[in-house]
Amino acid sequence: MATHTSPLKNVLVTGGAGYIGSHVVYVLQKTRQYKVISIDNNHNSNPAALDRVSQLSKSELPADATEIDIQSTEIDSYKCDLTQPDQVRAVFEAYGRGGIWGVVHIAAYKAVGESSEIPLTYYANNVAASVSLLQIMAEYDCHRIVYSSSATVYGTPPIIPISETTRLHAYSPYGRTKIMVENIIEDLCHSDRKWRAVSLRYFNPAGAHPSGLIGEDPRGRPGNLLPLLAHMAVGRVKDATLKVFANDYPTPDGTCVRDYLHVLDLASGHLLALNALGPDSNVFDPEATDFYKAYNLGKGKGMSVLQIVEAMRKATGFDYKYEIVGRRRGDVPDLTADPSLAQKELGFTAPQDLETMCRDLWHWQTKNPFGYGEY
Repeated sequence: MATHTSPLKNVLVTGGAGYIGSHVVYVLQKTRQYKVISIDNNHNSNPAALDRVSQLSKSELPADATEIDIQSTEIDSYKCDLTQPDQVRAVFEAYGRGGIWGVVHIAAYKAVGESSEIPLTYYANNVAASVSLLQIMAEYDCHRIVYSSSATVYGTPPIIPISETTRLHAYSPYGRTKIMVENIIEDLCHSDRKWRAVSLRYFNPAGAHPSGLIGEDPRGRPGNLLPLLAHMAVGRVKDATLKVFANDYPTPDGTCVRDYLHVLDLASGHLLALNALGPDSNVFDPEATDFYKAYNLGKGKGMSVLQIVEAMRKATGFDYKYEIVGRRRGDVPDLTADPSLAQKELGFTAPQDLETMCRDLWHWQTKNPFGYGEY
């Protein structure tokens, strides 16, 4: 735990051991400005990820690193379930009132299909637990939050690329939980100007840290295309034929188009959002009725399913077989971001290309064919 005299700001990251969370923790540590406190129930993550993040951060310390620099590479990690308020409150209590400067709230259940099967579980975990977190933050004088939202809030958008002013109309319980929490946070900021918040609407994060030490390690058969292709190439998927859900969409090759960005570029967006909550930030108009903003984090360039398959074929050398099947319920033809607002106001960029994403993903998968190992 950082001392009271440390200039490091204590930042709590929920879901810190997960795919997105571990890369966000890494990026926060690189600044030498933040001391990370991670809470995670390890539902879909492995605590080994944080050990590796700390290892990475320590390896990048300069020879003349100060004691503060070293402190910044140490992670206070707690196994903690957000649906259990007493567990969350105990973490805040350990740092005292005002001891946690801000929160990056990433933890959530995120399987779109599953959310339709067990909606109450999703509302309890994603919405009710977020309300409880906000209440506990207020108890301990912590009024800054970066919230992980999703492009699923847009449903089928009327205009591509998608701007933040697009109406929100999610099709799945998962997507609706994201809209609900965004609305709750915005209402909170409107009710009390002590609060400052940024919602980040993710498009499709991909890739891994180039070292191959941390990456995506989904439990069971991956639900997302790129990790599924990586598992196929490394021999973890028995059925080696990819099902492509339709090729009759109004897209260049008829398959669905998505906006992919490197996970480290996405993580950098969290750092920029967190910095925007500080007192020296000019992101918020001091005359505004509330200090709340929502931003798209995407590359602004869509790639089709078949383009992704081809890019992974080049990265892995694996001869992917696929078959075209019928449309999948809930699929949207095109989800491509307009990230210009985040670029203008946060300074966000996503420079790493699809080739780099696939290369880094494959490097992670070949170094860790079974992910972080046994859970």
